[in-house]
Amino acid sequence: MNIVAGRGFSSDFPTDSTEAMVINESAVKLLGYSSPKEAVGAKYDQWGSTGRIIGVVKDFHFKSLKENIEPLTMRIELGSSGRMAVKLTPHDIPATLASIEEKWKTIVPNEPFDYFFLDEFFGRQYRADVRFGNLIFYFSFLAIIISCLGLQGLAAYSTIQRRREIGKRKVIGSSVMGIVQLLSKEFLLLVGLAFLVASPLAWLIMNSWLKNFAYHIDIQWWMFALAGASALLIAVVTVSFHAVKAALANPATALKNE
Repeated sequence: MNIVAGRGFSSDFPTDSTEAMVINESAVKLLGYSSPKEAVGAKYDQWGSTGRIIGVVKDFHFKSLKENIEPLTMRIELGSSGRMAVKLTPHDIPATLASIEEKWKTIVPNEPFDYFFLDEFFGRQYRADVRFGNLIFYFSFLAIIISCLGLQGLAAYSTIQRRREIGKRKVIGSSVMGIVQLLSKEFLLLVGLAFLVASPLAWLIMNSWLKNFAYHIDIQWWMFALAGASALLIAVVTVSFHAVKAALANPATALKNE
């Protein structure tokens, strides 16, 4: 915690355990002070305890990022704490926990030894969001694969249907690139139309989801542009195989079969 005004709790001041309070910047605003310095030294009366505010800390997240930072007051109440924070090194954690448990049973044998890791506790707050993100990723990847298979099938069918047309165009001088563009154009138009339909829906869904978070990114236009460009690139790569194959084929063979 970063002190922005006053000081933090200190063993050099015995009265800190009975008469001192530290608040955050949001509490300063809620209490009506114009600045953190103005709040330092002010009296408080909270839950039967009185004293003075000795310091103000910079706002920090003590809840999930889905929630705004709320006003916070901190006091030392001897005997009322239900947890103990222990900083561990990553070396041989099981042995360290066993040693702590042994000391715990020696000091407070009538209380069960229960513990959790702080990073895992924080992680549980966002576990559902991580799972949701992974689910969206896998389904999106599956949707792209299925779309590519469909595009490839349509490209193969279209190439067979237009085999005679392709042969005639090659005879009168059409280039390979020109034929590839001809065969790819209609598929790119379909992908572009699908993108125009999907973009507003995607914006509405994502905007609604982001509202669940007090702190979130803003949806930018370039995100949709990148998605559209990626979709067109995937479509071109998928369709180009059959398009190039048809463009390189001998036109005489196509006309003879017809």
